[in-house]
Amino acid sequence: MRGAGVMVANHVSWLDIFVLNAAGPVAFVSKSEVAAWPGIGWLARATGTVFITRSVRDAAAQRRMIAERLRGGDRLVIFPEGTSTDGQQVLPFKPTLLAALFDAEAGGGGAAQVQPVSLRYIAPQGRDARFYGWWGDMAFGGHLLAVLAAPRQGAVALTFHPTLRVGAFADRKALAAACTAQVRTAA
Repeated sequence: MRGAGVMVANHVSWLDIFVLNAAGPVAFVSKSEVAAWPGIGWLARATGTVFITRSVRDAAAQRRMIAERLRGGDRLVIFPEGTSTDGQQVLPFKPTLLAALFDAEAGGGGAAQVQPVSLRYIAPQGRDARFYGWWGDMAFGGHLLAVLAAPRQGAVALTFHPTLRVGAFADRKALAAACTAQVRTAA
């Protein structure tokens, strides 16, 4: 994707942030709790992360904030599954934050774009394919140490799907469904 827009990806692990950042300059949209996490919170704040609450009451203000960042030229990353998984499935994408793309387009920022991205981790030989996944109530510290201590590292495959124009979709739900379908083809 060139220029401002939103990349949407499946969410497998805390490693996703490093992988997507390595592919190019991006800012993430993250739940507000991450801002208080030791170490990770500092990194997230330093890299321009947009922190959101999962509250209907705050949804309109957060949509405006995301739309403003897009109109300002930012390339944002959203994990619209709403959680991380074991990497063996892609959950349906929640359409809530995608509404900001329609707001950005209507606000005169030009044609808003979204790029679906599939993340697929390939575990080292002899390890379960879910080795890199961090989900549910797994302890972060233990997972971090296990990944760093692995004698032979695996790999990650990124698939950048064709960029979609927001105006081609009737609404955020149709856009979310199309993005989910594309990401599932390679995750």
